[in-house]
Amino acid sequence: MLILSMLIYGVAFDFFNISGSLYVEKVTKPAIRSSAQGVFMIMTNGFGAFIGSYAAGKVVDMIGWPNSWFVFAGYSLVIAFLFMIFFKYKHDPEQLKHEL
Repeated sequence: MLILSMLIYGVAFDFFNISGSLYVEKVTKPAIRSSAQGVFMIMTNGFGAFIGSYAAGKVVDMIGWPNSWFVFAGYSLVIAFLFMIFFKYKHDPEQLKHEL
């Protein structure tokens, strides 16, 4: 079970970081792209990790360790549902050819 959870976490972490980096690359101008990538990494791996760890600790303290898994799973389902509704990526192969 531990190895399976590590595999799932690794895949999710990689997908999040890669898709976030690709999004930042697409929406920023070349002159500020490296700065934008740095801000993205600080917000997700720096401040985001700190705030997430603190918030998760508070949840575990309030409801106990076994019940916290239901809270985290519910939170993940809500975020996944919102992502499916609001994220609309439009892939245009022709635009990619012109950028290369």
